[in-house]
Amino acid sequence: MKEFIVTVDGPAGSGKSTIAKIIAKKYGFTYLDTGAMYRMIALYALENSIDLEDGSQVEAMLANTKLDIVGNQFFLNGKDVSEEIRTPRVSGVVSPVAAIREVRVKLVELQREISKGKRIILDGRDIGTVVFPNGDVKIFLVASPEERAKRRLREYEEKGVEADYESVLSSIKERDHIDSTRKESPLLKAEDAHEIDSSTMNIDEVVEAISKYIDEKIGE
Repeated sequence: MKEFIVTVDGPAGSGKSTIAKIIAKKYGFTYLDTGAMYRMIALYALENSIDLEDGSQVEAMLANTKLDIVGNQFFLNGKDVSEEIRTPRVSGVVSPVAAIREVRVKLVELQREISKGKRIILDGRDIGTVVFPNGDVKIFLVASPEERAKRRLREYEEKGVEADYESVLSSIKERDHIDSTRKESPLLKAEDAHEIDSSTMNIDEVVEAISKYIDEKIGE
């Protein structure tokens, strides 16, 4: 089997990255965290006080950013930013950055290039609708905002990052609104995607549900 593409889309905190990593390991697929790519651009914008409304500044930002992914480590212009991109500070600006057309065009091209000829699983917002509309297996993973806020809060606590439930919940709801209403590649469920609500499911149950769809496709 040469190229085989699994797409996992869904809102922030639905468990996409966690599940995609497990699936990648189970099947020997490459895993590409597309959300981390947008987070790296967002971090650069923050650190360099980029005016996101200024087209020339955005163009210069994209020309000056080099993204590298090595295993589970993320490098922005040669610096390991794996921890920094997961902070609430970056989470607060990643949606506006990801809504910029020029940013999406650059990263979609990069995602397609990285995926060429691979057996790969990618997670994000528009992977099954824009990046790979002809993907082999498409998953749309959802969960209630409250459950996603609890998960995100646990992640922050494990990393020693200070945050409170109400602010995390508010951030998730705001991000849902931006992601689903933005003009460029809004968060949408592809017509042929399998929707899985993980609100009351554990990780093993979600992995089992997705594995069933992959096994069916591989067996065709």
